Amino acid sequence: MTSPASTDRVPPQLSAGPRPAPGPAADEGLARRLRALACTAPLHDLDARKANLAGEYTVYGMAEVALAAIDLVTLNMDFDTGADHDQIVARLVPRIAAQAPLRPVAEHERVARWVLENLVNVGSVDRGFRAVYGTFASDGSYVRRDYDFKLIEEVPGPGGTVYLRTTDEAVNVLVGALDTDVTSAQIAAEVKLEVLINRGRLADAQLAAEQARYRTVQFSETLRRALDATRRNVRAVDWLNTVPDMITEALDHVADRYRHENAILTNIRKARDETEEPEHKRRAAELVDIVKDCIRRHTQLQSRLLEAGPLFRAEQDRQAFATPMTTSGTDLYGHLLAPVLPLPLEQAVRVTDAFFARGTGLRTPVSVRVTDLVDLLLTPPVEREHLGVEMPEPDLIATPDDSRFSEEQLAAAKRLLDLPADAPRRLSGLLAEARLQDPELPYLVALLAVHAASPAVGTAYRQGEERLLFAVDDGTELDDPEFGGADLIVGTALLDAAGMAADRTEAA
Repeated sequence: MTSPASTDRVPPQLSAGPRPAPGPAADEGLARRLRALACTAPLHDLDARKANLAGEYTVYGMAEVALAAIDLVTLNMDFDTGADHDQIVARLVPRIAAQAPLRPVAEHERVARWVLENLVNVGSVDRGFRAVYGTFASDGSYVRRDYDFKLIEEVPGPGGTVYLRTTDEAVNVLVGALDTDVTSAQIAAEVKLEVLINRGRLADAQLAAEQARYRTVQFSETLRRALDATRRNVRAVDWLNTVPDMITEALDHVADRYRHENAILTNIRKARDETEEPEHKRRAAELVDIVKDCIRRHTQLQSRLLEAGPLFRAEQDRQAFATPMTTSGTDLYGHLLAPVLPLPLEQAVRVTDAFFARGTGLRTPVSVRVTDLVDLLLTPPVEREHLGVEMPEPDLIATPDDSRFSEEQLAAAKRLLDLPADAPRRLSGLLAEARLQDPELPYLVALLAVHAASPAVGTAYRQGEERLLFAVDDGTELDDPEFGGADLIVGTALLDAAGMAADRTEAA
């Protein structure tokens, strides 16, 4: 027997029987890691399935190409639009060609499109992925759960175009986290970035800067989804507490990031200018571009945040005062499928026949009725005028000639400006000579000279002109009793006649 004293020394977890299931916090951490692992499964699956392609594709690292595709889509999508499909394929081809440079370009493009289509999951109905993982319920029982996610989505754009957008799960695959608080992760990434720059570790700083940019994209996606849901149904979004708090937090976040990123930009430029190593200079230049892109995205995010309140009020007014539907739609599951499934086949057929006879709409008859055909054939044609109704005679009024200069004055000005190619003249001398011929002629010469200050070289070249009038301002002031401004140097330039003849020959 065991004495009472020895019983007291037995640890409680040994005397309490079976050990209970882990607590909610530990189980939630395990579930998050399982979901993070599930997000990488489609990428590993690409390498497993590349052997099924027609041809030898084992040389390609499909998971590497997939990560590059997610990276490109994330950085090329904007707040309102996404990334262009063909543009992403074109940017993936050089990376794929580096893995197998001796393979043809058509094969590289096929690999790029295959990877992109598998990230979209074109073959599935909802174009998503599903993973199964287990958690412990409050009573300690083991429960299997489905985790549905997408990596790249196809979203409609203006004019019937389709864009690509990455999801939060895809961004988390890039930065190596899942369900991370966006604001805290952004602050941590930028603090880490600043420390790495101050220590001169520019290679690690570039990775931290890219992660900070991914977090900015994720923050924008959160706001965009809230605004899209508001446009569909304003009651589906909590505009009383959740969204206003998010907007306030996001505005504070953007203000802090502006100050932080401008300081980081100053440190990067300082590191770029002070270092003597070419590799450090290149890394610093790339960091400058990344941080500038972060600042641009924060500027765009701030403008959308400021537009969120007016958008909510406009959508509230539009949806509150919209004309209600007079008829309710048919619930196919509740009204048809659920009542029909328990019925025997002979009873269910009568219900489905009646539904589809009235639910598929009107059908065009395969042929007209005989009575309609007879009426159409026996009806005499309507008499018509061959040329239609007579048109009234228009009253034409001659337009008066209000030109200030005559044809003779234009010819005189052109003769005056027909200068040798190697003997340009001042505008003041041309005006004085024109004034001796006609008091009005200097105004036309000045107009043509000012027009020649910006000659249409391309137009004259295409039209086959061999000479072109030009005027250049060298800073000399015009000394004339009627005109002021610059005393232009007016001359004639000879165009390349041989080049024009060759271009015309190629066009023909």
